[in-house]
Amino acid sequence: MAGTIITALIVAIVVVVSVFGTVRRIKYGSACCGEKEAAPSKVKVKDKNKKNYSHKYIVGVDGMHCSGCVRKIENEFNTQDGVWAKANLEKRQVVLLTKSDIELSRVRNIVNDAGFTMLSFDISN
Repeated sequence: MAGTIITALIVAIVVVVSVFGTVRRIKYGSACCGEKEAAPSKVKVKDKNKKNYSHKYIVGVDGMHCSGCVRKIENEFNTQDGVWAKANLEKRQVVLLTKSDIELSRVRNIVNDAGFTMLSFDISN
């Protein structure tokens, strides 16, 4: 009887710790993007009509490891006027749609400000 109670207590503790850890990861993100603060809100692009964006660029980015990284770099670009970014974690790249030409140095600065390294910059029109 005592062995059953001890086993039940151990199982209950494991379940509570597991649930707590899962809720914490959902709320605060993964280890690479901080564990002490909530993930930033997604910056939404006002103009979602792709026809209004006449230029397309593919930017290779090093340092993205999780969905928090994706949101961080997308937010950094999407706060720029006339820019719509969509990051792909698997390909380690960001697709930029812009309403006008964008300079390589500006893109590099935005990537660096987000905490990542730009690997490539290709025009895809």
